[in-house]
Amino acid sequence: MAPAALPGLLPLCACLLLTPGLAQAGKLLVVPMDGSHWFTMRSVVEKLIQKGHELVVVVPDVSWHLGQSLNCTVKTYKTSHTLEDLNHEFVSFVDDQWKNRPQTLYSFLMTSARGFFEIVFSHCRSLFNDKKLVEYLKESSFDAVFLDPFDMCGLIVAKYFSLPSVVFSRGVFCHYLEEAAQSPVPLSYVPRMLLGYSDAMTFKERVRNHIFHLEEHLVCPYFYKTVLEIASEVLQTPVTEYDLFSHTSIWLFRTDFVLDYPRPVMPNMIFIGGINCKQGKPLPEVSCLSLSKIGIICLWLFKKRFLTEL
Repeated sequence: MAPAALPGLLPLCACLLLTPGLAQAGKLLVVPMDGSHWFTMRSVVEKLIQKGHELVVVVPDVSWHLGQSLNCTVKTYKTSHTLEDLNHEFVSFVDDQWKNRPQTLYSFLMTSARGFFEIVFSHCRSLFNDKKLVEYLKESSFDAVFLDPFDMCGLIVAKYFSLPSVVFSRGVFCHYLEEAAQSPVPLSYVPRMLLGYSDAMTFKERVRNHIFHLEEHLVCPYFYKTVLEIASEVLQTPVTEYDLFSHTSIWLFRTDFVLDYPRPVMPNMIFIGGINCKQGKPLPEVSCLSLSKIGIICLWLFKKRFLTEL
């Protein structure tokens, strides 16, 4: 749920991102995530630029795709790793998923994934170590932060500058989304993200779903330990995962309600559809003549096989 101090800014956030062509132009700070996450977010960023909004995109100087060919202000900060380091950790993570499919939440989050996520989480420390950039952001008077929560840095930025945050995401690891947003998730009916169960679970699957939820409470704080330490350093106070996620003003989900599990959602959770990849090219047109030829060939083959069997 949105913080009580920000209710007047919620309509502005909604107008900036959801109203087609009628909203007054605003100023957004964009904190994206690299890789496939950026492909979909970039399309929204480009549309906002076309509608006259002023955007400042903050990205690390080492990335695969971030900040390329954008017609807006792009601010970079130096990281403590190289592109080779990023590639190495990502390849190790992906290879392990293919060779050894994780059987538990611990094996997924705390083994091969650990090195890659540590690099991703370190970006936020690098951002706030750039005092010149932080001062520029402080003086820019943004209306809101548009962010991908995967590395949680956008959440820290929004809380640090006391700005409403608009989250653009497919989902969130662990249990922080529903609990921080105070959205009910009955475990007997809503399966946890990584289990792959349907919403019609057997009794055994429901028990496993409850156990998995307990595992999240035990494992996830250790997984997010680094990013929470960074957040505590930046905000000069002890910070929990709930402190960061509960600051969110609007959730924009890259999925459709009918394709997701049936579950209660809060009023600030909006399903916008979309997929997490580049927009595909249209399929080539197929003439009716070509289809008719294919049909004749299929009928001929069927007739030949039928006569042979007789």
